Amino acid sequence: MTTAAARPPSALRIAARRYLPATLIFLGGIALWELIVIVFDIQGFLLPKPSRIASTFVEEFSVVVPAGWFTMKEAVGGFVIGAVAGVLIALTTARWTVVKDGLMPFAIAVNATPIIALAPIMNNWFGITNPMAKMAIVAVIVFFPVMINMVRGLTEIDTRQLELMRSYASTPRELLLKVRVPNALPYLFSALKVGTSLSVIAAIVSEYFGGSRDALGIYISQQAALFHFAEAWAAILVASFSGIIFYLIVTLIERAVMPWHSSIRNVAGT
Repeated sequence: MTTAAARPPSALRIAARRYLPATLIFLGGIALWELIVIVFDIQGFLLPKPSRIASTFVEEFSVVVPAGWFTMKEAVGGFVIGAVAGVLIALTTARWTVVKDGLMPFAIAVNATPIIALAPIMNNWFGITNPMAKMAIVAVIVFFPVMINMVRGLTEIDTRQLELMRSYASTPRELLLKVRVPNALPYLFSALKVGTSLSVIAAIVSEYFGGSRDALGIYISQQAALFHFAEAWAAILVASFSGIIFYLIVTLIERAVMPWHSSIRNVAGT
């Protein structure tokens, strides 16, 4: 007979154990923020209260949410372009050592530069109100982390796995599909999850250099210039929610694509 102590924890208990600490810290931080603004009498143009930001978000909902959707289309479009290009270049780079040795130092160097400085150039190439200008910036920012991580995953293979596959007379194509790509998937999704936040940041900041009036970055810069900081914070709230949702979508895709990986199994069995 199974005792209560021997029963596995329910899904509700597992979820509470995982998310309750973060939820309490978040709520405590919001309460502390509200208290500090009240106690020290901080002016709203310096730091609005969370309650004021929340009420402004409700008031401006019909404005900030469409603006967030407009910017997210730029972020997602650039993310897809950069990720696909990064994977394709990584497959080519990992296949030929000469290409890898010549391209990787260049990729690392470019990845370390402030890519957002390209915003004025992209606006000139594609047009200041063309969403493709922002997508190009996002694509460049996402491309290099994806390419670098994918190359690592394709090349850093356990030699025992390679020897085993060669003992079965596996073709290069079978070696790629059955060993290299599965080994590269954790590296790839790590880069993609980082790319979700980078893409939202890049899309919004690139809009500070000019863009459509429907964009979230334009809305934030305009409201900040008018000292309407509660409205600006409400837009930042939309950007935060968008980034979190984007990250969660990529995480769900990761679990669907590689349920066999130890990190996924450990999370499911926690």
